[in-house]
Amino acid sequence: MTIPVLPTRRELLRSGLRMATTLGAAASLGHLGRISAQAQTASDYKALVCVFLFGGNDANNMIIPMTGANATNYTSVRGSLAVQNPLALGSTGYGIHPNMGGLAKLFAANQLAVLCNVGTLVSPKTTKAAYAAGTVKVPANLFSHADQQQEWQTAAPLENLTNGWGGRIADLYANSGANALGFPTGVSVAGNSTFLNGATAQPASIGGASFSLPGEDGSSAAGARDAALQQLFKLDSGVTLVQAASTVLQGAVEVAALLQNAVGATPLPIVFPQTGIGQQLAQVAQLIRARTQLGASRQIFFTSLGGFDTHTDELAGQAALLLQLSDAISAFYTALADSTIAAADKVTLFTESEFSRTFQPNSNGGTDHAWGGHHLIAGSAVKGGLYGTFPSLVLGGDSDFESRGNWIPTTSLDQYGATLANWFGVSDLVGVFPNLANFGTSTYPLGFL
Repeated sequence: MTIPVLPTRRELLRSGLRMATTLGAAASLGHLGRISAQAQTASDYKALVCVFLFGGNDANNMIIPMTGANATNYTSVRGSLAVQNPLALGSTGYGIHPNMGGLAKLFAANQLAVLCNVGTLVSPKTTKAAYAAGTVKVPANLFSHADQQQEWQTAAPLENLTNGWGGRIADLYANSGANALGFPTGVSVAGNSTFLNGATAQPASIGGASFSLPGEDGSSAAGARDAALQQLFKLDSGVTLVQAASTVLQGAVEVAALLQNAVGATPLPIVFPQTGIGQQLAQVAQLIRARTQLGASRQIFFTSLGGFDTHTDELAGQAALLLQLSDAISAFYTALADSTIAAADKVTLFTESEFSRTFQPNSNGGTDHAWGGHHLIAGSAVKGGLYGTFPSLVLGGDSDFESRGNWIPTTSLDQYGATLANWFGVSDLVGVFPNLANFGTSTYPLGFL
């Protein structure tokens, strides 16, 4: 008989801390077996899924005018960067990028909304004249990738907050019984994100499609490692920091066990694209399918797709990314509509990106950092259509605060997020979006949910 070689205590802790990093925030779970008397029923389940488009998606080439002066200006100003043969979005007079056929079908089924010209704003009085005169506050460090990524995730255009608006929603549900087994409300399948960090509630950060711990393969060696780890958990080191790390590690192992038991090995009803965003949304679909086993009635997910910083060769580069995005979202809602998951009307997916890009191309076949852009909201609960105000595509016009087609947003991130949060069931919207108080209550919800 082969005797398994047991790792040292240091090796176990090192391996375990990797588990804790993979499965994050386990210490916040407490005892996973507890059942709250206030737990909501599975029929009340709702989930939000954020898809963050890192780099600044050029929304000018995602939603395209097909009639009128805007269409003429689009062809003229964009020149060789203009997208040919967009797919019509019903009778709206606008089209979507031809690589986004899956989303065009969702729009035709009234399950996709487009929110036009949304961005980070401090005040609803932000106009070209007010901006030029300096009489209105604007978000800090406009056009900076890092700062605008942070502001989109925190909904704090002037403050340097460490918690995100998704995390602040999770805070509201931390002690409400919404997740009966204590599984985190926030789950990232795209690494750590500010978006899901709460003041008290902490998210799980899950990596790997199997939802299993490293080395957890059912072998005798794996069993021996697990037994040794459980023994370590029972030891009182007397050192506060070590005990805290041990608690986090033990929680991570409990999360892994809960996930493995809940998700199981049953394949999803469809095959998802073998792309990064495709596999992330496949993971989200698996967790949504396991919502009853996880005891969850409210969940917020963070996913991402990068590569949108298209200063050069935008036409081909963005086209490939938009294809990935459309195919992944289409697969996601096909899976959710299947009877084995039955959650297409319970899950709302939405996009974020730090900014859009200049309407006028640069000299390298690309575009540069700008401000307002268009975003997508999908799901059976969505009221399909175009919302917000599409900018006037005139260089130097009232919508353009510079001279290259840098659109001043006409809808704020706060109004956008508040509409999503309102559907989710949040009543204290200003508590989640402090800057929302600058906008009248009659300006939200926006109507797409």
